[in-house]
Amino acid sequence: MLKKIAVLLMMLSITHFSHTPHLLVTNPNSWGNASAWDHNSTLWSILKPGSDFYTSYSYGFNLEFILRKIAHISFFGVLAVLIYWNLKEKPGRYVRAGLLLACFAFLDEIHQAFIIGRDGRIVDVFIDSFGGVLFLFLLYKTKLKRALANEYVSSIKK
Repeated sequence: MLKKIAVLLMMLSITHFSHTPHLLVTNPNSWGNASAWDHNSTLWSILKPGSDFYTSYSYGFNLEFILRKIAHISFFGVLAVLIYWNLKEKPGRYVRAGLLLACFAFLDEIHQAFIIGRDGRIVDVFIDSFGGVLFLFLLYKTKLKRALANEYVSSIKK
């Protein structure tokens, strides 16, 4: 039950920050900005070919940008691990966790495109998914190392 609550809380945290207009990682006072929907946006206006959703960033490469991308990788990496822990242990668990994470990242970027002062970008879906894959890979390597260590200890005891 605690694992389900943890994944839900992480998803709600990500959604809260996505719903915050003019969010600046470097300014914690902006983290509680009141939400403002862009009522002129439609799903088609966001996803149609040639829309901003498919373009690169329009702002510069500065500390805010770097911290924002680190936050994307970190938050979505943790979410991927939480999703993994909530899945049944069977083959393909890492892949399923990664795919579910990518779906959530896509929906999160669509959501951001509806918020004034935020923008949804397909490139952020890839950055979020990279964070998930990175953390899942680190989890895999840690579990593999632990299994090999346990196997070594078992072989010594025999």
